[in-house]
Amino acid sequence: MTLTMADKGLATTIGWSDKDANGRSIAASNRAAIYRMRKWQIRTLVHSSQHRNLSIAMSEMDRLCSQLGVPSESKETSALIYRKALGKRLVRGRSIEGMVAAAIYLSCRIHKIPRQLDEIVTEAKVNRKELGQCVRLVLRNVPIKVPIPSANDLMPRISADLSLDGRTVQTAMSIINDARERGITAGKDPGGLAAAALYIAGIIENDRRTQREIAEAANVTEVTVRNRYKDLATSLKITIRP
Repeated sequence: MTLTMADKGLATTIGWSDKDANGRSIAASNRAAIYRMRKWQIRTLVHSSQHRNLSIAMSEMDRLCSQLGVPSESKETSALIYRKALGKRLVRGRSIEGMVAAAIYLSCRIHKIPRQLDEIVTEAKVNRKELGQCVRLVLRNVPIKVPIPSANDLMPRISADLSLDGRTVQTAMSIINDARERGITAGKDPGGLAAAALYIAGIIENDRRTQREIAEAANVTEVTVRNRYKDLATSLKITIRP
């Protein structure tokens, strides 16, 4: 059984071929009965608007999870979040694609999978504003515990894209931890913080990458990287050598 299928994988299937399980042709006298059973089988699968909604949503969830490389465990959580939202009628007045994307984003946060909002917007059929609205709607109305996004969760993916040394990543994580202890990270975008910490760590460990390279890997602007690294360097009293 799986939540990622509209019928949870429990529905009966009646094939379209006029042969039985052993491959023998079905007698002409029984074909009419089989046809009627097949017709009612199809009708029962789409008898409610909720089931039709789930059929569309689970198909879109398959596509989006495949594009984003979301593992099966997180996909199951996404399906559970969407079903809860559907049960509370939160999908009414919203696009199915937007609610599916929101469920996947929140599931990634729960499982600490490094996927940013902008990454999901790139693959989803919604814009950033609509996705943000759907995420807030789910958080307000569905009883799920979603951890606050952390810059450290994004480090492995960004550093892998940049082929950074492990020592550089450890230094960047230490910078973020120090910044968190001093309350510098509050209200800041995790992507921008992760990018800035990696930029500073690259200079410290002589494993440099340009601001443009880091900005592209972190899916943020160069201005964000520049502003965040200046904030971190000033607050933590880190000397940046040009």
